[in-house]
Amino acid sequence: MKINGSTNLYAILGDPIAHTLSPAIYNAAFEYLGVNSVYLACRVASGKLAEAVAGLRALGFRGGNVTIPFKEQVIPFLDGVSEGAGLIGAVNTLYWRDGRLWGDNTDGPGFIRALEQLEPRFREYASAMLLGAGGSARAVAVYLALAGLKKIAVVNRTPARGLDLVRLLAEMGAQAKWLDWEDPSLGEEVADSRIIINTTPLGMPPQAAGCPAIDFSRLGREHLVVDLIYKPAETVFLKRAAERGCRTMNGLGMLLEQGVLSFELWSGLEAPAAVMKRELERWL
Repeated sequence: MKINGSTNLYAILGDPIAHTLSPAIYNAAFEYLGVNSVYLACRVASGKLAEAVAGLRALGFRGGNVTIPFKEQVIPFLDGVSEGAGLIGAVNTLYWRDGRLWGDNTDGPGFIRALEQLEPRFREYASAMLLGAGGSARAVAVYLALAGLKKIAVVNRTPARGLDLVRLLAEMGAQAKWLDWEDPSLGEEVADSRIIINTTPLGMPPQAAGCPAIDFSRLGREHLVVDLIYKPAETVFLKRAAERGCRTMNGLGMLLEQGVLSFELWSGLEAPAAVMKRELERWL
Protein backbone atom coordinates (compact mmCIF):
# COMPACT_ATOMS: atom_id res chain seq x y z
CA MET A 1 0.00 0.00 0.00
CA LYS A 2 1.38 3.38 -1.05
CA ILE A 3 0.06 6.51 0.65
CA ASN A 4 0.45 9.87 -1.06
CA GLY A 5 -1.29 13.20 -1.49
CA SER A 6 -4.09 11.60 -3.50
CA THR A 7 -4.94 8.83 -1.03
CA ASN A 8 -8.62 8.64 -0.03
CA LEU A 9 -9.10 8.54 3.75
CA TYR A 10 -11.65 6.49 5.68
CA ALA A 11 -11.90 5.92 9.44
CA ILE A 12 -13.71 4.18 12.26
CA LEU A 13 -14.47 6.22 15.39
CA GLY A 14 -14.76 4.54 18.78
CA ASP A 15 -13.40 4.12 22.28
CA PRO A 16 -11.84 1.64 22.87
CA ILE A 17 -10.70 1.03 19.33
CA ALA A 18 -7.42 -0.94 19.47
CA HIS A 19 -9.26 -4.28 19.12
CA THR A 20 -11.11 -3.45 15.89
CA LEU A 21 -10.56 -5.63 12.82
CA SER A 22 -12.01 -3.02 10.45
CA PRO A 23 -8.66 -1.60 9.24
CA ALA A 24 -7.32 -5.07 8.44
CA ILE A 25 -10.45 -6.10 6.55
CA TYR A 26 -10.99 -2.89 4.60
CA ASN A 27 -7.35 -2.26 3.76
CA ALA A 28 -7.13 -5.82 2.42
CA ALA A 29 -10.11 -4.99 0.21
CA PHE A 30 -8.47 -1.77 -1.02
CA GLU A 31 -5.23 -3.61 -1.76
CA TYR A 32 -7.06 -6.32 -3.71
CA LEU A 33 -8.99 -3.73 -5.74
CA GLY A 34 -5.86 -1.67 -6.35
CA VAL A 35 -7.43 1.61 -5.22
CA ASN A 36 -5.53 4.46 -3.58
CA SER A 37 -7.33 4.44 -0.23
CA VAL A 38 -6.53 3.78 3.41
CA TYR A 39 -8.75 2.99 6.40
CA LEU A 40 -7.72 4.14 9.89
CA ALA A 41 -8.86 3.41 13.44
CA CYS A 42 -9.36 6.61 15.45
CA ARG A 43 -9.87 6.65 19.19
CA VAL A 44 -12.22 9.49 20.18
CA ALA A 45 -12.03 10.65 23.79
CA SER A 46 -15.20 11.18 25.79
CA GLY A 47 -16.85 14.49 24.96
CA LYS A 48 -14.88 14.91 21.72
CA LEU A 49 -17.26 13.28 19.24
CA ALA A 50 -18.57 16.55 17.76
CA GLU A 51 -15.00 17.68 17.15
CA ALA A 52 -14.10 14.30 15.65
CA VAL A 53 -16.95 14.44 13.13
CA ALA A 54 -16.07 18.05 12.30
CA GLY A 55 -12.50 16.86 11.76
CA LEU A 56 -13.65 14.19 9.30
CA ARG A 57 -15.49 16.89 7.37
CA ALA A 58 -12.60 19.38 7.47
CA LEU A 59 -9.92 16.86 6.47
CA GLY A 60 -11.90 15.41 3.59
CA PHE A 61 -12.46 11.90 4.90
CA ARG A 62 -14.64 9.98 2.44
CA GLY A 63 -16.62 8.09 5.08
CA GLY A 64 -16.20 5.17 7.44
CA ASN A 65 -17.75 3.70 10.53
CA VAL A 66 -18.78 4.36 14.11
CA THR A 67 -18.62 1.86 16.93
CA ILE A 68 -19.20 1.70 20.69
CA PRO A 69 -19.98 3.99 22.46
CA PHE A 70 -20.86 6.47 19.71
CA LYS A 71 -23.46 4.71 17.54
CA GLU A 72 -26.33 6.66 19.10
CA GLN A 73 -24.40 9.78 20.06
CA VAL A 74 -23.21 10.54 16.52
CA ILE A 75 -26.67 11.12 15.00
CA PRO A 76 -27.03 14.83 15.95
CA PHE A 77 -23.73 15.61 14.20
CA LEU A 78 -24.82 14.19 10.83
CA ASP A 79 -26.81 15.78 8.01
CA GLY A 80 -29.25 12.86 7.87
CA VAL A 81 -29.78 9.16 8.56
CA SER A 82 -31.41 6.33 6.62
CA GLU A 83 -34.87 5.05 7.51
CA GLY A 84 -33.43 1.92 9.09
CA ALA A 85 -30.89 3.82 11.17
CA GLY A 86 -33.64 6.17 12.31
CA LEU A 87 -35.82 3.27 13.47
CA ILE A 88 -32.93 1.57 15.23
CA GLY A 89 -31.70 4.85 16.72
CA ALA A 90 -28.07 4.03 15.96
CA VAL A 91 -25.55 4.47 13.16
CA ASN A 92 -22.53 2.33 12.29
CA THR A 93 -21.72 3.69 8.82
CA LEU A 94 -20.87 7.20 7.58
CA TYR A 95 -21.01 8.13 3.91
CA TRP A 96 -21.38 11.16 1.65
CA ARG A 97 -24.29 11.75 -0.71
CA ASP A 98 -24.71 15.01 -2.64
CA GLY A 99 -22.34 16.84 -0.33
CA ARG A 100 -24.12 15.72 2.86
CA LEU A 101 -22.76 13.38 5.53
CA TRP A 102 -25.25 10.57 6.12
CA GLY A 103 -25.49 7.78 8.64
CA ASP A 104 -26.77 4.25 8.10
CA ASN A 105 -26.88 1.04 10.09
CA THR A 106 -25.78 -2.09 8.24
CA ASP A 107 -26.09 -4.47 11.21
CA GLY A 108 -29.74 -5.32 10.53
CA PRO A 109 -29.40 -5.72 6.75
CA GLY A 110 -26.18 -7.69 7.29
CA PHE A 111 -28.03 -10.08 9.58
CA ILE A 112 -30.82 -10.54 7.03
CA ARG A 113 -28.34 -11.29 4.24
CA ALA A 114 -26.53 -13.87 6.38
CA LEU A 115 -29.84 -15.45 7.41
CA GLU A 116 -31.01 -15.66 3.78
CA GLN A 117 -27.92 -17.68 2.91
CA LEU A 118 -28.82 -20.29 5.54
CA GLU A 119 -32.60 -20.18 5.03
CA PRO A 120 -33.83 -18.39 1.89
CA ARG A 121 -37.46 -18.99 2.97
CA PHE A 122 -37.17 -17.48 6.45
CA ARG A 123 -39.73 -14.79 5.57
CA GLU A 124 -42.37 -17.53 5.54
CA TYR A 125 -41.74 -18.25 9.20
CA ALA A 126 -44.42 -17.11 11.59
CA SER A 127 -42.37 -16.05 14.59
CA ALA A 128 -39.00 -15.17 16.07
CA MET A 129 -37.56 -14.68 19.55
CA LEU A 130 -34.75 -12.33 20.52
CA LEU A 131 -32.76 -12.93 23.68
CA GLY A 132 -31.59 -9.49 24.80
CA ALA A 133 -32.77 -5.99 23.91
CA GLY A 134 -29.58 -3.99 23.37
CA GLY A 135 -28.35 -2.27 20.23
CA SER A 136 -27.74 -5.47 18.25
CA ALA A 137 -31.14 -6.86 19.22
CA ARG A 138 -32.80 -3.63 18.13
CA ALA A 139 -31.09 -3.72 14.71
CA VAL A 140 -32.00 -7.37 14.14
CA ALA A 141 -35.58 -6.94 15.36
CA VAL A 142 -36.26 -3.91 13.16
CA TYR A 143 -35.05 -5.69 10.04
CA LEU A 144 -36.91 -8.89 10.86
CA ALA A 145 -40.06 -6.76 11.06
CA LEU A 146 -39.17 -5.01 7.80
CA ALA A 147 -38.66 -8.47 6.24
CA GLY A 148 -42.25 -9.32 7.13
CA LEU A 149 -42.07 -11.45 10.29
CA LYS A 150 -45.28 -10.76 12.16
CA LYS A 151 -44.66 -12.29 15.61
CA ILE A 152 -41.56 -11.27 17.54
CA ALA A 153 -40.92 -11.97 21.23
CA VAL A 154 -38.25 -10.06 23.16
CA VAL A 155 -36.73 -11.62 26.29
CA ASN A 156 -34.53 -9.52 28.58
CA ARG A 157 -34.05 -8.49 32.19
CA THR A 158 -34.63 -4.75 31.87
CA PRO A 159 -38.34 -4.03 31.35
CA ALA A 160 -37.87 -0.46 30.11
CA ARG A 161 -35.52 -1.43 27.29
CA GLY A 162 -37.49 -4.53 26.32
CA LEU A 163 -40.84 -2.74 26.31
CA ASP A 164 -39.40 0.13 24.29
CA LEU A 165 -38.32 -2.31 21.57
CA VAL A 166 -41.72 -4.03 21.69
CA ARG A 167 -43.48 -0.67 21.22
CA LEU A 168 -41.33 0.09 18.19
CA LEU A 169 -42.06 -3.31 16.63
CA ALA A 170 -45.78 -2.86 17.27
CA GLU A 171 -45.67 0.50 15.50
CA MET A 172 -44.11 -1.31 12.55
CA GLY A 173 -47.05 -3.72 12.43
CA ALA A 174 -45.57 -6.72 14.23
CA GLN A 175 -47.29 -8.67 16.99
CA ALA A 176 -44.60 -8.05 19.58
CA LYS A 177 -44.43 -9.08 23.21
CA TRP A 178 -41.95 -8.77 26.04
CA LEU A 179 -41.05 -11.50 28.53
CA ASP A 180 -38.58 -11.59 31.38
CA TRP A 181 -36.42 -14.63 32.01
CA GLU A 182 -38.70 -15.84 34.81
CA ASP A 183 -41.93 -15.68 32.79
CA PRO A 184 -43.77 -19.02 33.14
CA SER A 185 -44.78 -18.91 29.48
CA LEU A 186 -41.17 -18.64 28.25
CA GLY A 187 -40.89 -22.36 27.49
CA GLU A 188 -44.04 -22.26 25.36
CA GLU A 189 -42.73 -19.19 23.51
CA VAL A 190 -39.47 -21.00 22.82
CA ALA A 191 -41.34 -23.95 21.33
CA ASP A 192 -43.51 -21.66 19.16
CA SER A 193 -40.66 -19.48 17.83
CA ARG A 194 -39.15 -20.72 14.56
CA ILE A 195 -36.06 -18.50 14.85
CA ILE A 196 -34.33 -17.91 18.20
CA ILE A 197 -31.50 -15.35 18.30
CA ASN A 198 -29.08 -14.73 21.14
CA THR A 199 -27.94 -11.10 21.15
CA THR A 200 -26.51 -11.17 24.69
CA PRO A 201 -22.77 -11.51 25.50
CA LEU A 202 -23.36 -14.85 27.26
CA GLY A 203 -21.01 -17.28 25.55
CA MET A 204 -18.37 -14.68 24.67
CA PRO A 205 -15.11 -14.50 26.64
CA PRO A 206 -14.82 -13.90 29.55
CA GLN A 207 -18.31 -15.43 29.78
CA ALA A 208 -17.53 -18.26 27.34
CA ALA A 209 -19.07 -20.88 29.62
CA GLY A 210 -22.28 -18.86 29.86
CA CYS A 211 -25.50 -19.70 28.07
CA PRO A 212 -28.94 -18.03 27.91
CA ALA A 213 -31.31 -19.84 30.24
CA ILE A 214 -33.96 -21.20 27.89
CA ASP A 215 -35.56 -24.63 28.03
CA PHE A 216 -33.60 -26.52 25.38
CA SER A 217 -35.95 -29.49 25.68
CA ARG A 218 -38.52 -27.36 23.80
CA LEU A 219 -36.25 -27.12 20.75
CA GLY A 220 -36.27 -29.44 17.74
CA ARG A 221 -35.46 -29.81 14.06
CA GLU A 222 -37.98 -27.15 13.10
CA HIS A 223 -36.00 -24.44 14.93
CA LEU A 224 -33.28 -22.22 13.52
CA VAL A 225 -31.02 -21.00 16.34
CA VAL A 226 -28.66 -18.06 15.89
CA ASP A 227 -25.95 -16.60 18.12
CA LEU A 228 -24.56 -13.19 17.15
CA ILE A 229 -21.28 -14.15 18.84
CA TYR A 230 -18.63 -15.21 16.31
CA LYS A 231 -15.76 -16.05 18.64
CA PRO A 232 -15.90 -18.85 19.68
CA ALA A 233 -17.45 -20.15 16.47
CA GLU A 234 -19.66 -22.56 18.43
CA THR A 235 -20.91 -21.18 21.72
CA VAL A 236 -22.46 -23.34 24.44
CA PHE A 237 -25.82 -21.98 23.26
CA LEU A 238 -25.30 -23.21 19.69
CA LYS A 239 -23.85 -26.54 20.82
CA ARG A 240 -26.86 -27.29 23.01
CA ALA A 241 -29.23 -26.28 20.21
CA ALA A 242 -27.40 -28.50 17.71
CA GLU A 243 -27.72 -31.43 20.12
CA ARG A 244 -31.48 -30.96 19.85
CA GLY A 245 -31.31 -31.20 16.05
CA CYS A 246 -31.65 -27.47 15.37
CA ARG A 247 -29.97 -25.73 12.46
CA THR A 248 -27.54 -23.17 13.84
CA MET A 249 -25.71 -20.04 12.70
CA ASN A 250 -23.04 -17.98 14.46
CA GLY A 251 -22.36 -14.26 14.03
CA LEU A 252 -19.54 -14.45 11.48
CA GLY A 253 -21.88 -14.17 8.51
CA MET A 254 -23.54 -11.08 9.93
CA LEU A 255 -20.15 -9.52 10.70
CA LEU A 256 -19.00 -10.08 7.12
CA GLU A 257 -22.22 -8.96 5.44
CA GLN A 258 -22.58 -5.77 7.46
CA GLY A 259 -18.97 -4.98 6.55
CA VAL A 260 -19.61 -5.61 2.86
CA LEU A 261 -22.65 -3.32 2.89
CA SER A 262 -20.76 -0.63 4.79
CA PHE A 263 -17.80 -0.76 2.39
CA GLU A 264 -20.07 -0.37 -0.61
CA LEU A 265 -21.92 2.58 0.93
CA TRP A 266 -18.88 4.71 1.67
CA SER A 267 -16.54 3.61 -1.11
CA GLY A 268 -19.00 3.31 -3.97
CA LEU A 269 -17.18 0.13 -5.02
CA GLU A 270 -18.29 -3.49 -5.17
CA ALA A 271 -16.84 -5.14 -2.09
CA PRO A 272 -14.55 -8.17 -2.61
CA ALA A 273 -16.50 -10.28 -0.12
CA ALA A 274 -14.29 -13.37 -0.49
CA VAL A 275 -11.15 -11.34 0.26
CA MET A 276 -12.79 -9.74 3.29
CA LYS A 277 -13.97 -13.12 4.57
CA ARG A 278 -10.47 -14.60 4.30
CA GLU A 279 -9.03 -11.65 6.18
CA LEU A 280 -11.65 -12.00 8.91
CA GLU A 281 -10.94 -15.69 9.32
CA ARG A 282 -7.20 -15.04 9.40
CA TRP A 283 -7.57 -12.67 12.37
CA LEU A 284 -10.18 -14.74 14.19
